[in-house]
Amino acid sequence: MSNTPIQQIEDVVIKFAGDSGDGMQLTGSQFSNNTALIGNDLSTFPDFPAEIRAPQGTLAGVSGFQLHFSSNRIFTPGDACDVLVAMNAAALKANLKALKKGGIVIANTDGFDSKNLRLANYPEGVNPLEDGSLVNYQLHTMDVTKMTREALKDTTMGMKEKDRAKNMFVLGFLYWLYNRSMESTENFLKEKFGKKPEIFDSNMKVLHAGYNFGDTVEASFSTRFKVEKARMEPGTYRSITGNTALAYGLIAASQKANLPLFLGTYPITPASDILHELSRYKNFGIRTFQAEDEIAGITSAIGASYGGQMGVTTTSGPGMALKGEAMGLAVMLEIPLLIVDIQRGGPSTGLPTKTEQSDLLQAYYGRNGECPMPIVSASTPSDCFEAIYEAFRISVKHMTPVIFLSDGYIANGSEPWRFPKSADLQPIEVKFKTGLAEGEEQFLPYHRDENLVRPWAVPGTPGLEHRIGGLEKQNITGNVSYDPENHQLMVKIRQEKVDRIADHIPPQTIELGPDTGKVLVLGWGSTYGAIKSAVLDLLEEGHQVAHAHLRHLRPFPKNLGDLLSSFDKVLIPEINNGQLIKIIRDQYLIDAQGYHKIMGVPITKGELVVKIKEMLA
Repeated sequence: MSNTPIQQIEDVVIKFAGDSGDGMQLTGSQFSNNTALIGNDLSTFPDFPAEIRAPQGTLAGVSGFQLHFSSNRIFTPGDACDVLVAMNAAALKANLKALKKGGIVIANTDGFDSKNLRLANYPEGVNPLEDGSLVNYQLHTMDVTKMTREALKDTTMGMKEKDRAKNMFVLGFLYWLYNRSMESTENFLKEKFGKKPEIFDSNMKVLHAGYNFGDTVEASFSTRFKVEKARMEPGTYRSITGNTALAYGLIAASQKANLPLFLGTYPITPASDILHELSRYKNFGIRTFQAEDEIAGITSAIGASYGGQMGVTTTSGPGMALKGEAMGLAVMLEIPLLIVDIQRGGPSTGLPTKTEQSDLLQAYYGRNGECPMPIVSASTPSDCFEAIYEAFRISVKHMTPVIFLSDGYIANGSEPWRFPKSADLQPIEVKFKTGLAEGEEQFLPYHRDENLVRPWAVPGTPGLEHRIGGLEKQNITGNVSYDPENHQLMVKIRQEKVDRIADHIPPQTIELGPDTGKVLVLGWGSTYGAIKSAVLDLLEEGHQVAHAHLRHLRPFPKNLGDLLSSFDKVLIPEINNGQLIKIIRDQYLIDAQGYHKIMGVPITKGELVVKIKEMLA
């Protein structure tokens, strides 16, 4: 039993960093799952290298996982780290700037040999663990590789296989440092490697060796730490990533609407997890199709929707560009369809593993012709469930394709998610036309109801034979028409149909702060946590600041203009070069100010506090 005193603390930010082969994502996710089981509030930010296998030991190959956990409610993965676990020299160099002064550095000395120092571009003869450059931090060194091999000296595994367990040593040590049970990871290892006894035993040995190491070197750690459970609304929680929540939201909507779901897609970072997740739920009538390219993915989904199912296609910015013509076809056909865009840095291939809110203008305008589509966005990982459910509802109710926007930060990040109950989910009504109405002589596929919505007729229904396609339609009959007046009429009708969706979505609310005041911070997507955290701090200081966050980006809620005009100034932070701000200025003629960060990483709370105070001054 350790004699090291345990200090109660409110929150901690840990960054796990190492080579892309060091298992930092697994280490981070295991510590996150353990944290969720304990009942802490948490927020994570995985940071992947852009290359599938970047050269080992280089700055380009550093893989990171940031975890913020607390006994209070939190909304971001943290601005700066309290603890940095650096498995090699490159990991330290890439992440030291994000560590608080006085923070803890846990360094694997084996990753700081002359080769690793050279690959990390340190000058000849310079070793940051020995030259005094870390004097402002609490440095703790351990030869993780050596101790991992020592723990496995009696196994017959090769050295390469033994070294793969290094991350378990670090994980075990951190469980000791934060006074945790290892049961969750022991169960994970049993489930994953139970049928491979040698691999299972080696990982378990190293996990326990890391924990026991804490007891043997406790003199170098004057304190262990403990974070109590967070005070959260009662219910059943699990840790969930954005892409997993999105997949579950699609399944829930499909079940609620009693409408089979078909995913036609092509793998692309960071959207591929949705395909992987949905493919596991064939028992719910989910069909997944990995097509040969992006165009085949969306056109197969269009075929499914035409045939009476809910078609979905998932992608990122480059893929949505390829899908543009087919999206126009879906607008012309006026059928339900979900285009899920998990945004990343661009243009072109851009920054595949880095986050960016880069596709809003593409979603608004990135198709030929007048091609309006509703746009819904998620704000946090767990919000993906409700937001995609809402996108599904809009698509079916209004017979229109809908673009759903998430991004890499939301998709890969995780947070606690309170399980919803089926009875609490909003009903989704699907109306198929089943035959000709009394007095109706023939089926008119573009005959509309009061919301300008045309009927959904499943091919093969007797009496409802019809043909639709990409050429312009004659109003009501759906016949091909090249008439100029008809084309203008149909363009206006399609636009008005999307505009009228505003009558069927909730009014915009203030997330935090007064209904009127000096500064309104208007956000969308993954800026939610940083804005909310910054505004909370400023409200506590007595400033007249408020936060509103948009889920419905097209059409906007009907009261948005009045809400914006209730504040002296409006700030719109975005992880792009200013996209929502252009649309807001255009539609509401207000002089909104922007805060734009385009570095592949989220905006921090601290940055926004500084910017808002500038505006208040």
